[in-house]
Amino acid sequence: MDIQTRDAAGQGPDGADGEPRLRRLGRTGYREAWAEMQAFTDRRDGDTRDEVWLTEHPAVYTLGLAGRRAYLHPAAAAGGIDIVHSDRGGQVTYHGPGQVVMYVLLDLRRRRLGVRQLVRLLEQAVIDCLQASGVAALGRDDAPGVYVGAHKIAALGLKVRRGASYHGLALNVDMDLAPFAAIDPCGYPGLAVTQTRSLGIECTPDELAGRLAERFIHRLQANFPILPR
Repeated sequence: MDIQTRDAAGQGPDGADGEPRLRRLGRTGYREAWAEMQAFTDRRDGDTRDEVWLTEHPAVYTLGLAGRRAYLHPAAAAGGIDIVHSDRGGQVTYHGPGQVVMYVLLDLRRRRLGVRQLVRLLEQAVIDCLQASGVAALGRDDAPGVYVGAHKIAALGLKVRRGASYHGLALNVDMDLAPFAAIDPCGYPGLAVTQTRSLGIECTPDELAGRLAERFIHRLQANFPILPR
């Protein structure tokens, strides 16, 4: 399957203003989406339009480049869930149905956007979404992601290659959280996780995906537009 051909309804205008193209991919295999992100990044040039992909993955554990298998408990290997060593930053996390995954394929040099700034933009988009539903959330300097109290609700991991980013964030919406118990999420033993459904937010994953992308793109365009040459 070629993800590049699957444009979403509601994507941005023709790109003249530098707004990223939004694609809703539906459910995709993790390895498949990862390979497509790498291919997109490798073939892009200075005129390639940035893209934001919304997807959902079947159950999978992923480890970042520095990921340690020690953060995977024996129950993870015994549970029959695929384990993938990825090229993103960060440690170990879980993806599964009912989770919103947003991948950001951006030319960072063209936007004069640093990795730390991109992390903050992603975190703030999640915080904005939760705040709109009356839930207070925050980011942490010592552990990237978004938290509601002591519970993590969104995880981040990025890769930068040829001056462009891929991978992104995962927001827990309405999913089975049990697989998180078989790992030390993001390398933090005992870290509790939560999801929007448990916090009383009734939005579906599709609804929250759209809101998340809208807020991220708005903040990106407002703070790091592509300037005229």
